[in-house]
Order: sequence, then C-alpha cells, then structure tokens
Amino acid sequence: MVVSNHQSQLDILVAFRLFFPFKWVSKAEVFKIPFIGWNMILNRYIKLKRGDKESVTQMMIDCEKTISKGSSVYFFPEGTRSYTGMVKEFKTGAFILAHKMKIPVLPIVINGSKNALPKHSLNFHGKHRIVIEVLDELPYESFKQLSVEETARKVREMIIEHVNEHRKAPLFPKQ
Repeated sequence: MVVSNHQSQLDILVAFRLFFPFKWVSKAEVFKIPFIGWNMILNRYIKLKRGDKESVTQMMIDCEKTISKGSSVYFFPEGTRSYTGMVKEFKTGAFILAHKMKIPVLPIVINGSKNALPKHSLNFHGKHRIVIEVLDELPYESFKQLSVEETARKVREMIIEHVNEHRKAPLFPKQ
C-alpha cells in the first residue's frame, strides 16, 4: 500500500519517477479525459466516484484483486489536493485495505509541486524544485495492533514531519 500527500496534479507525474509498478486509485472524472483516461483504463487503474457508496465498495474490491495479483496500490488519502500544502486529514480506505490484506504501508512525501501547478490551475508557475521522498516502509507487524484510524493518523504524522509547509508553520499560530 503506497500513500502520499497530494499538492498538485503534477504529483501523479512525479510519482512515476519512483520506477516501480503500482495502480492508482483515481476519481472517476479523470477516466473521461481523452488519452489520459483511456490510458488509465488500459492500465487497469482503479476508479472511484466520490460520495458513491457502491463505487467505494467496488473500489475496495478492485484494490484487493490488484494487491492479490502482486501489485501495489497508490492512494492520496487526503482525497483531494491541498491548496496550501498543509496535509489534510486522511481518509481510511488505504488503511482498511492494509489491515485487511495484512500488507505494509509505504509512505511517500511530495514537496514543491503545489507552487509549480496550484490546485485548479493549468498555468505552470515558473521553475520549481519538486522532491519526492520515500520514507521507511511500515511493516504490517508495526501497526497490526492499532485501529485503522490510529494507523491513518500514524502515517499522516510521519508524512507531515517531512512536508515543507508543516516545517515552516509556527508552533503557536496567530489567532
């Protein structure tokens, strides 16, 4: 199970630099984009209609099949891109699967992409340094005693420690 923060549409391209096979979980709308969506269908990426319980159930089934065949599944557990770079709360789907399938979680951190291509923009904003950092894998044994929610919080905290926007945040924000 691969999980990372999500700052920009560029995160997808950046993650391909990892050079190991995985399947994306992606919102259904992306599958309708000419060429990109067709490629996603041909590569058997996993579709999710947000807010649709049947789609969530099918997505979980598709993820289990994919994992059973030996492929990793890549989630952005925030569910959407961050405007500010600050990591949002994690949804639990990836962690439900990790517990159920008894598989490790590989946390990944992406920094710098939100400035290069901000959310809801198709305008690249100059030259930016974008860094992808692969953190230490969490073996199933290290979180099997935790609840799904506790596992999600633990992985989120690991990722936050490496996200630039969190490192720059004051300890006591102004009110």
